[in-house]
Amino acid sequence: MKKISLLLAFFCFAIAGANAQTFRGLDKSPMDMAYFPDDYAHDRKFAPAKIGTDKAMVRVTYTRPAKNDREVFGKLVPYGKVWRAGANEAPEIKFYQDVTFGGKKIPAGTYALLTIPNEKEWTIILSSDVDQWGAYSYNESMDVARVNVPTEKTSAPLDNFSIQFARKDPKTATMYLGWDNTMVAVPIGL
Repeated sequence: MKKISLLLAFFCFAIAGANAQTFRGLDKSPMDMAYFPDDYAHDRKFAPAKIGTDKAMVRVTYTRPAKNDREVFGKLVPYGKVWRAGANEAPEIKFYQDVTFGGKKIPAGTYALLTIPNEKEWTIILSSDVDQWGAYSYNESMDVARVNVPTEKTSAPLDNFSIQFARKDPKTATMYLGWDNTMVAVPIGL
């Protein structure tokens, strides 16, 4: 009887071990989030005096690929082709309020953020087709807006693709997208 109980216990542990949750390793391109106002979600909870009466205007959730000694624009990211502005899923940009994006009126909502990089100018695309991997299923008919912005050189190379917002005034921000030695700026306003 003891042998049967021992054998039964062994099988129970073996089955439990076989059904245990496993986690995949870390993604090579970590996900990040940028807000305007900067750190809005954190400050809303832990430093409300810092944001005062400001309301969130925009948030971008994106993945940050690394340069890793590669030639980025024109090579890794080809010129003239739709790019997901990062790695993995196309970034999502959420506007909490109606805004102007590069001078175009955009209703509050969530959109995919895509780009068409070129050497001297990028086309920034807001698409209603969210939850897409990369830009492989990109459909131009789902574009909400397209904005052309000139490229600029960064003061120092950026190893990881980055998106940040900077305040111009209480109702206006600039969204910066940068990687390697290239940067673009898109004005956003209320």
